[in-house]
Amino acid sequence: MSNQSLTSGLLPSTRGLWKNFFDDSFFGKYVDKFWDTASPAINIKNTDNGYEMEIAVPGFSKEDINIDVENDILTISAEAKQETSDEKKDYTRREYNFSSFSHSFHLPDNAKDDAITAAYNNGVLILNIPKTDKQVVSSKKVEIN
Repeated sequence: MSNQSLTSGLLPSTRGLWKNFFDDSFFGKYVDKFWDTASPAINIKNTDNGYEMEIAVPGFSKEDINIDVENDILTISAEAKQETSDEKKDYTRREYNFSSFSHSFHLPDNAKDDAITAAYNNGVLILNIPKTDKQVVSSKKVEIN
């Protein structure tokens, strides 16, 4: 299976739905900028033994990230909230930051859903999805090492 056939099996993302909805000269340039900054970069490598996904998620800790598999759908999501406060005699300053994303992928028939592993290191989430000769459909939460 080529990389192209793997990525063509992906579910339509929210980015694609909104991008199609606002696909005109006025909205297009603004929607593209929003989704390109709100969506992490994802690389998918097709190897002899499986698939390797690298997702850039700087600013998230591994506790912020959820990875679920259900009915051949792999969903990777994260949510982080931060609050800072600076209180002085004359003023109080508070800042809030909220970041989140969610991506879903339709796994190929030869993906071994129940054997997916994940590791997180220096802002990069790496998923290994082994290949199998027969289709395996599983539901599970993938733990991050």
